[in-house]
Amino acid sequence: MQPASTEALSAPAPASVTDLRLRPGSRDFRRANLALFAAGVATFVLLYSTQGLLPILSADLDLTPGQASWTASASTLGLALALLPASALSDRYGRTAVMTASTLAAAVLALALPFAPDLTTLVVLRAVQGAALAGLPATAMAYLAEEVHPAALASAMGLYVAGNSIGGMGGRLVSGWVAAAWGWRWGLAVSAALALLAVLAFRLLIPRARHFRRTPVDPRALATTVAGHLRNPLLLRLYALGMLFMAVFGAVYNTVGYRLTSAPFHLPESIAASIFVVYLVGTASSASAGRLTARWGRRGTLYLAISTTTAGLLLSLANSLFCAILGLVLITAGFFAGHATASSAVGRTAATGRAQASALYLIAYYLGNSLGGTIGADAYHSTGWSGTATVALTAMACAAGVTLYATHRAVTSRRTATATATVRA
Repeated sequence: MQPASTEALSAPAPASVTDLRLRPGSRDFRRANLALFAAGVATFVLLYSTQGLLPILSADLDLTPGQASWTASASTLGLALALLPASALSDRYGRTAVMTASTLAAAVLALALPFAPDLTTLVVLRAVQGAALAGLPATAMAYLAEEVHPAALASAMGLYVAGNSIGGMGGRLVSGWVAAAWGWRWGLAVSAALALLAVLAFRLLIPRARHFRRTPVDPRALATTVAGHLRNPLLLRLYALGMLFMAVFGAVYNTVGYRLTSAPFHLPESIAASIFVVYLVGTASSASAGRLTARWGRRGTLYLAISTTTAGLLLSLANSLFCAILGLVLITAGFFAGHATASSAVGRTAATGRAQASALYLIAYYLGNSLGGTIGADAYHSTGWSGTATVALTAMACAAGVTLYATHRAVTSRRTATATATVRA
């Protein structure tokens, strides 16, 4: 799942009476919305296609949870490393060209996954596939900001994010259900077929870009912008929070299937795969994050997200199916609220180079998924669910420390400003 804040983008040019950008009610506006929805479905079906079948992979290939989890972590790692180059390519070659090439290449690679003879081949293919997928999240929001009228941008962005959510959930569910019946190779084959259909729909629907202006790639300017963001303490804290929240999400969702199919629950694999329906909780949680921030402020919302995630992790430790599922609901709600809050703050914090600031957040976010997913799965293999929960609780403790430090800095700053004002008076 990626940040969907329009603030993470450079502001579109002011509208005028001759503004030809897409508006609600027009045929091209509907086509652009449906096209980006389809692209989001394709991307996240592919990105998370193996996460719903990790226990089946372990059984078939005789893998530990940590080894199997690399099939999920490799794709997000490849995507993270390719985000900045992909964003630069879209400035040079165009938004629609990069999005089309990205999703089509990833879908074609997906067709090879069912024929992977061993774990190493599967992991390498997944890493390359993740790198290929980077072109969509690095480009989609820029396309919408350029082509859609500002008054309609929020609704267009919302439909794109809905495609991400449905693709993320659907990729896990479909591959898990099919794999439970016919094996993991068929699960991956069906995911590839769904993604190809979505890519075809995207290509047929996407309107021609009318407002894109080709920009030469300037590596020196890009490096200067990135270095400036990495010297910004607030941005660094936001990147750390994105990484820590996603580490929890990766650790939990890479191992929850193993837990539900093992003692004391012993659920059938098809039922265990259905647990990803809980992912829908995140859609509601993300949508409510803005209202919570308006009421309690960014740090207040982060404390709530950390507390909710921590409560879910502690509750999940009980050997009760009800507690395990309720714990997963709370973990998911807390993760999405924290992620939405941190990602939206990136755009407000970066005075310049907002696209690069957002890309850096995404890099930290997906690196967190890769690291958390692998470490959490290794911990599960060593000590069971308590090991995964410990890894996740440690990440939340670090997130709380980052937020407490930010609170301390803010309070100190206010006191200093008050004291200075008193002296001057």
